[in-house]
Amino acid sequence: MITIDNYLDTHYIHRSNWLRAAVLGANDGIISISSLAIGVAAASSTREPIVLAAVAGLVAGALSMAAGEYVSVSSQTDTEKADIAREKQELIENPEGELQILAQIYERRGLKKETALQVAQELTAHDALGAHIRDELGLNEISQANPIQAALASGAAFTVGGLLPMLVTLFAPVKQMEYFLYGFTILSLIVLGGVSAKTGGASISKAILRVTIWGTLAMGLSAFVGYLFGVKV
Repeated sequence: MITIDNYLDTHYIHRSNWLRAAVLGANDGIISISSLAIGVAAASSTREPIVLAAVAGLVAGALSMAAGEYVSVSSQTDTEKADIAREKQELIENPEGELQILAQIYERRGLKKETALQVAQELTAHDALGAHIRDELGLNEISQANPIQAALASGAAFTVGGLLPMLVTLFAPVKQMEYFLYGFTILSLIVLGGVSAKTGGASISKAILRVTIWGTLAMGLSAFVGYLFGVKV
């Protein structure tokens, strides 16, 4: 038997929060570590500085991504909680005015005035605060942020994404390091773009093209900086 919960769970939007954090982390991990390694490799004739830079970048980047996601999403959550608390107070102080606001929202969405008022009254009787949180503030279970989830997803994804270029710095020939890094990174970005698009129900070709173009630009600029210094280590 199909229930409303089972039906809603099939929609891609339910994956948006963790998918955004995971794709951002993995993409950043792949491009950051590759770009860092390419920049150092362009100015180095030995493997050790390249590997050291990649390891340092991987550790620092993963921690930075996790901390950054936690702080930013926590700030969003604090704002949401403040708005909910304010809405609670307004419902206590001016319930009739809040009812009219709810009715006007439904009316603007296309309901007749009488129907909008009736819907507002019934939803208020059922769960006044829930109705205002959802329809006045625009918050729901899908959109509400989870700082811990976002931090873990970003940090773990950055680590996984950064491992491939890290492995390349360990085993690829030093003289052709930049080319190996570029090739494996583009391949990784193509896979990431395809998987993220498939998971989110988006266009696979657009996702692949997007991550490939930006990844190429980032690595190209990093290599240019390395060549610009021209100091062989």
